[in-house]
Amino acid sequence: MALRVSPFPNGFAAGIHAVGWVFILPCFWFLDRLIAVCMSTTLEKTRRAEQECYLHPLKVFFGSIIFFVLFLATTPLAFLGFLLWAPLQACRRPFSYHRVTPSAPEREMNQGFELVGKASFGFATANLCLLPDSLARFNNLGHTQRRAAAIGRHIVQGVSRPHIRIFVDSPSSCGTLSPSSSLLPAANYSAYGATDKQAQPRVIEHSDRDSVEVQVPIPNSSSGVLCTHCDDTEEPAAESPTPLVNTNQNSNQQGRPGQRSAPRALLSQGVGQGHDVPWEVSSLFPANVDILCLEEVFDKRAAQKLTDALRPLFGHILYDVGVYACQPPCSCSSFKFFNSGLFLASRFPVLQAQYHCFPNSRGEDALAAKGLLSAKVLIGQNQKRKKVVGYYNCTHLHAPEGEGEIRCEQLNMVTKWIDEFQAANRQPDEDVVFDVLCGDFNFDNCSPDDSLEQKHSLFEDYRDPCRAGPGKEKPWVIGTLLEQPTLYEDDIKTPENLQRTLETEELRKQYISPPVPAAGCPLVYPEADQPWVGRRIDYILYRESSVAKQCRTEIEEFTFITQLAGLTDHIPVGLRLNVIMDSDCAESADE
Repeated sequence: MALRVSPFPNGFAAGIHAVGWVFILPCFWFLDRLIAVCMSTTLEKTRRAEQECYLHPLKVFFGSIIFFVLFLATTPLAFLGFLLWAPLQACRRPFSYHRVTPSAPEREMNQGFELVGKASFGFATANLCLLPDSLARFNNLGHTQRRAAAIGRHIVQGVSRPHIRIFVDSPSSCGTLSPSSSLLPAANYSAYGATDKQAQPRVIEHSDRDSVEVQVPIPNSSSGVLCTHCDDTEEPAAESPTPLVNTNQNSNQQGRPGQRSAPRALLSQGVGQGHDVPWEVSSLFPANVDILCLEEVFDKRAAQKLTDALRPLFGHILYDVGVYACQPPCSCSSFKFFNSGLFLASRFPVLQAQYHCFPNSRGEDALAAKGLLSAKVLIGQNQKRKKVVGYYNCTHLHAPEGEGEIRCEQLNMVTKWIDEFQAANRQPDEDVVFDVLCGDFNFDNCSPDDSLEQKHSLFEDYRDPCRAGPGKEKPWVIGTLLEQPTLYEDDIKTPENLQRTLETEELRKQYISPPVPAAGCPLVYPEADQPWVGRRIDYILYRESSVAKQCRTEIEEFTFITQLAGLTDHIPVGLRLNVIMDSDCAESADE
């Protein structure tokens, strides 16, 4: 059963709600501008200094007066709108749903399990800090509407790019390389040791518009070309298993039997170095992400801009997630000025969705309806014509430091709500192939101040690819929280510069937030012979105990994404999972 698009039960309620919001918006906008005109980001201050502009104090003075007068003038209208808007929150479903009807239903399905019993799925998450402009400036980020439009374009650019397979044409060829951080046909090949007179790579475009093969001829070693080692590539094709197939629209996974990214010479790293999880730092979003979860999309107009930008790729979008006004309804215990900020975009049809609001928020966090969004998506069917589904959950936990007890309570709620949602929506005639939990947890795995959360039982249920144990990260892990005052420094203000910075430990220390010490204790970090990681508070976890018994899950790649440099204070992360369905086990299970 498809979800209803409108969050209201009928058109009359939706219409009254829209009228109320129209009355509120001018007053809200003038208040937002009143605060924003007095707040400047470090980027704006730098530009004024470079331009030797001395008129800013006049702009602040007159702007403040004008916006304050307009705010007072529109307050009565806003009060009338509030009387229309607030009571309707009691009958509002806690999310809006945007759906693009495909030209053919199979275009939004993954036929991998039906054809070969295998498929690959890509997930990504990012905290965007899309607050009203005045509040975003407290995080050194301004121009929320412009950032929302730019973020949408950047995500589309990365996700929709074609998958490029590189074949090294050499007697010692090591197989196929698959760089995911650059469109190599547009790259400067002199960076690989070639000269203008040397043969350029030959690009072969297939009928599949998302698949491009690039044949790179490797001359003799005397030419100075940086050759790659076989350890950094996949096994020879003759020994590879049946290719993973993902025929979801725009998918790049056809013919990729657990391939790894290219080595650093091809703008990628982290593979073939003895690590248990293939990983990379990429200046682009991973190609063909299937489900995208965003946090802190609080501004309604920014959410609409993101929806407009992403809908050509993601046909199913849940936005404006959360509750408003008094919660619970008709009470005065907690008034929610902002929604949860969660935003979910999926290529797959959403069968069911449910939102829960955390009841234990405190301080400024209590002004927003932070909580958990759970969704059940339809993937396709397996070789037995049995329905294949997946579960995806996203959350944003309590933010203030030193309040780990609240976050632990919220993790308890997350675990309970996920299990209840899956129990209520699981059907006997379907196979579950993934169960993913992601979001901004607001605690890391290296800060002594977060030791309580690090030991939570959630991590016994869900697997964290970056975690070596409580309080200990794997050596290749990179923190995801940037230091806000340095967001516009040259080393991190572009995707390419941020990528280079993250790959250098000494530079990382300057821009990634350091661990938080326990109260009254000096910080000793890192431990001897351990790398400097920094605060990783953005997570993508997956669970195998809740998927079908005949399914086996493998991590294909974990990605730290730098494409949103200068647009947010977090580093997005991505995860690609390979799921193999054992047909023999499936037959015995059916019997």
